[in-house]
Amino acid sequence: MGEARSQVINEPTDPDIDLHMPAQRPDLRRGQWPIIAAVAVGGAIGACARYGAALLWPTAPGAFPWTTFWVNVIGCGIIGVFMVIITDVWAAHRLARPFFGTGVLGGFTTFSTYAVEIQRLVDEHRAPTGLLYLAATMLAALAAVWTTANLTRRVIEWRQS
Repeated sequence: MGEARSQVINEPTDPDIDLHMPAQRPDLRRGQWPIIAAVAVGGAIGACARYGAALLWPTAPGAFPWTTFWVNVIGCGIIGVFMVIITDVWAAHRLARPFFGTGVLGGFTTFSTYAVEIQRLVDEHRAPTGLLYLAATMLAALAAVWTTANLTRRVIEWRQS
């Protein structure tokens, strides 16, 4: 938890590095390149998967954006499973979370397309549908991550008993 927390709030993971000393800052940046690479490669994979979903199930003009809705809900459900597995079950490699959690799943789920589609619905004078999409996506995504995390914990407990 300490290493992950340090990376999240940009504290050095090496206690010998003092960020107040400019000469030591490059040492910290060098240690970040594997994480940046893992996120970039994972993000490319996730974005390609999302693009593939949009090609397979295109949204017709004026229609409810079901593809993006389900991509976001499914991605959040996978995040719930993944986070339980890497925190409760598996001592994951330090690049597993940046690669899969931030990269693949961050690239697969999409806030930007979601926002553009809400704006498109509003511009097409379909504000109630845009508002429904806004709320439904948020609620369904939160429900998906909560449900899959709890189900994963229950399965793990059941298998261990």
